[in-house]
Amino acid sequence: MQVQLQSLSFAEYVEFENNSQIRHEYVGGQVFAMTGSSQEHNLIAGNIYARLRPHLRGTSCRAFMSDMKVRIEAANTGYYPDIMVVCDPQDRDRYFKTSPTLIVEVLSPTTESTDRREKLLNYQKLPSLQEYILVSQEEIKIEIYRKDPQGNWTLETLGKDDQLRFESVGLTVTLAEIYEDVFTV
Repeated sequence: MQVQLQSLSFAEYVEFENNSQIRHEYVGGQVFAMTGSSQEHNLIAGNIYARLRPHLRGTSCRAFMSDMKVRIEAANTGYYPDIMVVCDPQDRDRYFKTSPTLIVEVLSPTTESTDRREKLLNYQKLPSLQEYILVSQEEIKIEIYRKDPQGNWTLETLGKDDQLRFESVGLTVTLAEIYEDVFTV
């Protein structure tokens, strides 16, 4: 049996998504349904957002949780990052952002390989992006991909005794704060 797949433009995807009961990510004209997340995933993302939001108050930067899409025009994709910070006041679309400074993904067993490969490569195509952070929910471990002034990406891995420095927004948090109610640090 053959099934013909319909390719959508990004504008068609946004309209489709605004009328959908479930969330979908957009890759090359195709839409893919997203699964739910675990308690640990939700707590970790919430803990990070809870530190970012008051820190950014009064600045041009805004923190968004997992219901705001990021559009990567160069890769013809649209994703829902777990957390995204946008500091560009010109990035004003109601349903998606195009110039994030910081993106955080909490790794899930079903999404980890996509977050580490596909999303890493596509997020790095965003000229505005300075940091891409992967947070494990299985262990106390954080990986930070950070762009240097020459445009090269470096990787730093943190463990339980470290602090996470969000250089792009000037905030430092302990791993105990990030993993609060998930692991004892």
